[in-house]
This record gives sequence, structure tokens and C-alpha cells, in this order.
Amino acid sequence: MKLWDKGTGTDKKIELFTIGKDRELDVFLAPFDIIGTIAHSMMLKKVGLLSEDDLNALLPALKDLYKEAKEGNFRIEEGVEDVHSQVELELTRKLGDVGKKVHSGRSRNDQVLLDLKLFTRHKIMEIAGSVQELFKTLQTKSDEHKNDLLPGYTHLQVAMPSSFGLWFGAYAESLTDDMQLMLAAWKIVNQNPLGAAAGYGNSFPLDRTMTTGLLGFDDLSYNVVYAQMGRGKMERTVAMAMSLIAGTLSRLAMDACLYMSQNFGFIRLPDDFTTGSSIMPHKKNPDVFELLRARCNKLTDMPQQIAYITGNLPSGYFRDMQIIKEIFIPAFDELISCLDIMTLALKHMEVVRNIMNNEMYKYAFSVEEVNRRVLKGVPFRDAYKQVGLEIEAGKFSPDTSRVEHTHEGSIGNLCNDKIREKMDAVMNGFSFGKVEAAIEKLIT
Repeated sequence: MKLWDKGTGTDKKIELFTIGKDRELDVFLAPFDIIGTIAHSMMLKKVGLLSEDDLNALLPALKDLYKEAKEGNFRIEEGVEDVHSQVELELTRKLGDVGKKVHSGRSRNDQVLLDLKLFTRHKIMEIAGSVQELFKTLQTKSDEHKNDLLPGYTHLQVAMPSSFGLWFGAYAESLTDDMQLMLAAWKIVNQNPLGAAAGYGNSFPLDRTMTTGLLGFDDLSYNVVYAQMGRGKMERTVAMAMSLIAGTLSRLAMDACLYMSQNFGFIRLPDDFTTGSSIMPHKKNPDVFELLRARCNKLTDMPQQIAYITGNLPSGYFRDMQIIKEIFIPAFDELISCLDIMTLALKHMEVVRNIMNNEMYKYAFSVEEVNRRVLKGVPFRDAYKQVGLEIEAGKFSPDTSRVEHTHEGSIGNLCNDKIREKMDAVMNGFSFGKVEAAIEKLIT
């Protein structure tokens, strides 16, 4: 079944090529296509394009279909082109001509625009939940190890004292900025495109404000041409936000790979979180962090892939957009999996204490010694030269018992409470509650 079928056939190879992976990927969109159809049908009744009896027949059938889709029992049959066709086919089988009326005032173009936005909203909510769990874990680790010193590096050379409190806390704060961009992406996603039809509106007296409210959107994509132009732009914007989160995870994974190596020896994972070698019996490899790094590096490339697909398209709809789904839809579960695995690994990570007692790290305390002398009245440049000459002469013997950093965000003043406030402020900007209430009302 094809919604555009007018009785003429299509070459089988052409058909397979143009459908591509739509049937497999559209299964992920099925619950959202059904939700959109519920809201659209309610609006059609209001503007006189469906009768009360039509709507009373449609709503139970659509809610049954929604339940099937949520339980994983919705299938797109062989010969059915996409999710929109399958939903209309199911309704027509159950309700006859009433099922054929739900497409009034819609095009597959604004149907897929709507489905992708509803799907993306749902997945952003899942990402936010996983980010919050990782954030809490990082902050807990930071608080637990605020007094455990760790060498800080510049150019991969020992630089100054850091701490595990700072290290864990840094990645927690990084996530707050990542979610700032996700919040901006959410605001672009959470605008209703339904009613744009093929990108040029419709002669039916549609009530787009009504469907905006029914679906829990914050606003409309008003201009119908722009609503269609938003396809690809929305995905690229969300992909940018996802790539920032992936970048944070990738960098943390790289640190963990280094810190687990024998040359560093700063952290450990339980044996059942590592893998071995087929030839070297001593190996305990950090495969979990290596694969996190690789998967997240792949995700950071997603905005560029979408940009290359859409970069030279004029306004209006083009089938090129279909390919974006192949990149975009699977990326959410991959990122959520990476977030959840990172959280699990961190919860089981063991920190090695008293690292800085090792003689090899004594020069990390050179700045501490310079600053102590400055506090006693020695000009900074003179103190710097004094300590430098002592190091060159092999006479430098620092006091490693004290690291007195007190300013905001330093070893002695992590400001984790302030970072938590930043994250809370970002998360409060999402209208998750409004969306959940609207969807619950439609499906019950």
C-alpha cells in the first residue's frame, strides 16, 4: 500500500531503492504517528471534516494501535511503504471508509515532520534522564574523593596538583553546558509542524493551534514553507547537542584509558568490567572505555553527516531527507547506552589514593612553593627563579603535605553545590511535564 498510489506500477528495483530502510526505521516512529493521528482526528472533528460518530470510532481503534506499538507488536507489512500507510491501512481494515478520512489536511511530509519531532522529544527526555544519573554519579565521586590528590598535566607533562574531586567534578560541569545546548535544541524541536502539509498549507480550515495544544508543543512552526525547511535543520541541531554530550563522554573515556594503564595506575575497574588477552595472561583491558570512546567519536560526526546531506538543498521537500533517518534514529539509543554504561563503570571505579606521594610527582608542587615564597614577601618573578634554580641543581624539596587552594572551583573549594544549581536550572527549562501530561491525556 502506498498513500500516493494512483494505480500505476513501479519498477521493483526502483521501489526497493527508494523505500530504503524506511520500513525498518518507521517502526520506531509508529507510536508517534498514531499519537499525531489522534490529535489530527480530534481537530478534523472540530473543523467539521469528521463527524462525532467518525471520531468515536477512530479514537478507540487508534488507542488500541498505540498500545500495540508501545508493546512492540506493531509491524509494517510487506508491500506497505511506511508507517503512515500501515496506520491508515489498519484503520481502514477495522473501520472501512472512516479510516480513509484521517489523511484529510495532511501530507506524508508534515506527518513525518511531526513523527520525527514527537520521537525526538521523547528521546531527549530519555537522554536527560541518563545525563542526570551520570551527573549525580560524577558529583558523588567528586565529593567522596575531594581530598585525594591527582597529578594535573599540560602537554602530557606533570604540571600541578589536581584531585579526583576536580577530575570527576569537571565532567559533571561539562554536562551542564552540554545540556544547555540540548535545551536550545529542545526549543526548536518542540514546535508543531502539523498543518504545513507538503510545505504550502492546505485549503481545509485546519486549526493548527488546537493540535499544538493537544500534542503539548510549546509553539507552532508558523510559516508552512519554513516548517518543511525545518526537516534536516531540526535533526542537525539535536545532533550538535548530542555530539557535545558524546564529546564529554569520549574525553572522560580517554582519561580513564590512560589512568588505568600501568604507567599511570590512578584508577582500577573490577575484573568483571575488563577483558583479557588470548596470549598475555596478565592483561586486564579497559575495553569498556575504549568502545565508549569509539562510539562517542562516531556520534560526534553526526552533525557533519546531516549537513552534507542537506547542505545544498533549496526550499521545499526532497527525498534526500529520508537518508537522515538512517543516521538520526539509531543515534539516540547508542548515546543513551553510552551514558548508562559510563555511569555503571564510574560507580564501580576504584580510585588509588596517595598517588602524589611518589617522588616522580614532586615537581608538580613547584608552583605551590613559588606561591608560598610570594606570600612571605618575595616578588613573584624572583621566587619563580629561585625555585627554578633549585630544580636545576637537584635541590628542590617541596612540602607535599599541603595544597592550599581556596578560590571558587579549586581543589579546596569544588563548588559542587553551585554546579548542581546550574544543572537544575537547565533541567527546569525543559517542558517535560507539559509534554507528558498532554500525551497521557491523548492516549487514555
